[in-house]
Amino acid sequence: MLFNSHVFILLFLPITLCGFYALGHAGRSNWARLWLVAASLFFYGWWDVRYVPLLVGSVVINQAIGRGLGGGIKAEGARRGLLWLGVTANLATLGWFKYANFLVDEANRSLGAGITIPAIVLPLAISFFTFQQIAYLVDAWRTRKEERDPLDYAIFVTFFPQLIAGPIVHHREMIPQFARDETYRLSRMNVQVGLTIFAIGLFKKVVIADGIALQATPIFRAVELGATPDAFAAWTAALAYTLQLYFDFSGYSDMAIGLGRLFGVKLPLNFHSPYQATSIIEFWRRWHITLSRFLRDYLYIPLGGNRRGRGRRYANLMVTMLLGGLWHGAGWTFVAWGGLHGLYLLIAHVFRAAMTRVGLSGRFGFLGRGLGCGTTFLAVVVAWVVFRAESLGSAWTILSGMMGRYGVLWPEDWMRPFTQLALLLALVWWAPNTQSIMGRFDPALLAPGLELEAPYWLQWRPSRAFAVALAIITIWGVLGINRYSEFLYFQF
Repeated sequence: MLFNSHVFILLFLPITLCGFYALGHAGRSNWARLWLVAASLFFYGWWDVRYVPLLVGSVVINQAIGRGLGGGIKAEGARRGLLWLGVTANLATLGWFKYANFLVDEANRSLGAGITIPAIVLPLAISFFTFQQIAYLVDAWRTRKEERDPLDYAIFVTFFPQLIAGPIVHHREMIPQFARDETYRLSRMNVQVGLTIFAIGLFKKVVIADGIALQATPIFRAVELGATPDAFAAWTAALAYTLQLYFDFSGYSDMAIGLGRLFGVKLPLNFHSPYQATSIIEFWRRWHITLSRFLRDYLYIPLGGNRRGRGRRYANLMVTMLLGGLWHGAGWTFVAWGGLHGLYLLIAHVFRAAMTRVGLSGRFGFLGRGLGCGTTFLAVVVAWVVFRAESLGSAWTILSGMMGRYGVLWPEDWMRPFTQLALLLALVWWAPNTQSIMGRFDPALLAPGLELEAPYWLQWRPSRAFAVALAIITIWGVLGINRYSEFLYFQF
């Protein structure tokens, strides 16, 4: 079931909300949580009911392992062995469903192995709920604290606003909120804030992201069939996909946060105007924030982080980004995308160290920040071409077109795509984001160092003017649902 579908907006969401708050108002918080778990499993099973047992089995097994890590097993060696067993089992399950076909195809292509396996369908959300539970197991092992209540653990994993494409949440962020009595009481402010954020996200997805996709998808598909795009077409495709992915993921993130708030729950901020970043280091603090947090805390730091010398630090960065790219999908384009970002990060850290040594760190002013933002954005656009292309050859064809290899042809209707791209670029570079507009009402859990700021006249408040604006974008968004378009991150 998609957030951007009539059945979700008009049936599933109202029924789930009414049931949750009716049970909560009656003082039956356990039943309210059970209702929410059941609704979340129904939401997941709408895609393919055959994979509900996989999700349920993962929840049951990981909670049992977590109890052993938290306090059920005292011997440190046995606890470490159980942790490795749990992490390995999760990664093996993810690896089978996500990478088995890719590995077999590569073995057959390069070695002529002739291996055959049944076609494997990638279960929805497996990358997200697997990483979320690996983080839980590691935290249980580190802190010797476990979740004893199966219902609490089930709601931690299956809570439908964040189940399909994140954010990747920690147990300590979610469960204390469900332990509060006020979570089960309907709040007018939570409804107002939640619906506003959800409506903005719906508008971003349905109107902006799906609209700009019409500029990107035909060109990428033509290249897959052998076309060679001129510079205008190649740049149009690259920038359009860059903006499509931005508004698609930003829209999803807003909708997830808005849905969580409707149930009285604050989810972690996962997206914070990443194209306004002035360095690739800052970009990764703003793009898919909870994935970056997971890769840092559960991969980069355990590998040694920056504690074992500069060379080891750079190697750890590259390994982390390569695996982060592979997490997004089983294909060489994703590996190359991760490698590109690893290289970008190495260059950024070397440059920052050099500037610090000569005493110029942080002294570039407005011009320097603009140059940093522009350079970072161009690097990200190049990497997105590799990310989007079906093959490395197709990616190289589009990048070659962007460099003018196939000439420049100005179509008769060039003004329309140019204007559309320019307006959207202005939005992502200079406009405050949704969470900043809603910042007075503490809409999400913030990562350290992030601040939410917006001009006073854009700061949301429960007023007639904002109510009219909300009604307009809501109607526009709902009427724009003329076809069901999955969020791009559903593929990962």
